Amino acid sequence: MRRWRWAAVVGLVVVAVGVVVVTVGRQGSDAEAGPIVVSRSGCGAGWVAPSPGPQTLQVRNTGAVTMEVEVVDPATGTVFGELEGVGSGTTRALPVTLADGAYALRCVPEDGTAFVGPAVHVRGGAVRPGPAVVPVTAADLLAPLKKYHAYVAEGLTVLAGQTGALATAVHSGDRAASRQAWLTAHLTYERLGAAYDAFGDSDAALNGTTAGLAGGAADPGFTGFHRLENGLWHNESLVELRPVATRLDLGVRQLRTDFGEAQIDQNDLGLRAHEIMENTLQFELTGRTDYGSGSTLATAAANLTGTRAVLDVLRPLLATRFPGLGDLDTWLARTDADLYAARGTALANLTRVQRERINADVAELTERLAPVAAIAEPRRVS
Repeated sequence: MRRWRWAAVVGLVVVAVGVVVVTVGRQGSDAEAGPIVVSRSGCGAGWVAPSPGPQTLQVRNTGAVTMEVEVVDPATGTVFGELEGVGSGTTRALPVTLADGAYALRCVPEDGTAFVGPAVHVRGGAVRPGPAVVPVTAADLLAPLKKYHAYVAEGLTVLAGQTGALATAVHSGDRAASRQAWLTAHLTYERLGAAYDAFGDSDAALNGTTAGLAGGAADPGFTGFHRLENGLWHNESLVELRPVATRLDLGVRQLRTDFGEAQIDQNDLGLRAHEIMENTLQFELTGRTDYGSGSTLATAAANLTGTRAVLDVLRPLLATRFPGLGDLDTWLARTDADLYAARGTALANLTRVQRERINADVAELTERLAPVAAIAEPRRVS
């Protein structure tokens, strides 16, 4: 399995909107101030009369449990900055830029109810032009998760028909038909990217590579789409590939049945929107997942479709929270157009200009998608 959880946010997650800009490092007059104390009994002791502009708050947890600490607007709950996992007895730095207005800390103990501390007021700075990011709650994600679950369930039903056709083609001994059926089915699977964690071990069995397998392509643990691809495009006997195709088809049908009761993690929607394209950049656009078909650009386009599916269900939440959504859509369209222009071309046959442009498209799109994970992360607000 070649997917992993996005690790770009380590300890500090900050969502920036308008003039509320995260700055890294010690800045401003408050950088050397004493720590702001948080605990079960109070959230923000010692934070008084903050200055406007960029600064680094020193937050000390004197309580007995780990907690999240957020800088919020006490009236609306919108979030300007956040620290995750502030351990008991530790002091952490929280960089933030403050404009005019009221602020407070919201403390979220790992085993308790979130609560907001006293408000402090910033005066003499820039006028806050608009709201920060309103927290997304677990309740907010129920409808998007339901829609995405339906999207994946429908995709698995289509996929089951396609892997059945693939198995039939392999058993008939028609290599050309088998190759075409393989490509059709594999691209359908690649459009379901945000659900791979919910698939559990099935993802590795259906779409795993030779990475980490001692026997390489001959290893018994090498199964699924890429095992069949390797055989179909390296002229392995179709008789020998029959059990591979049958096993793939049975695995997809079992996954379709099991997925009815599966749960997609609430964190995975926003997270996977970024990871899908990150994996595309690392694996498809380097050719590391090409086992002979030369179809990694088609796979990249399928991954882009999968990313769009995630964004479509999250769009009602992002529309009022993510000012970069318009730019993100622009890069989605550009990447889509450039991949479409290269349709039918193997990665190795791209011109240098084409390859550099597609690489740049996907790299930039990956960066533009990064804030979606932080914005769509479910937060406890009460």
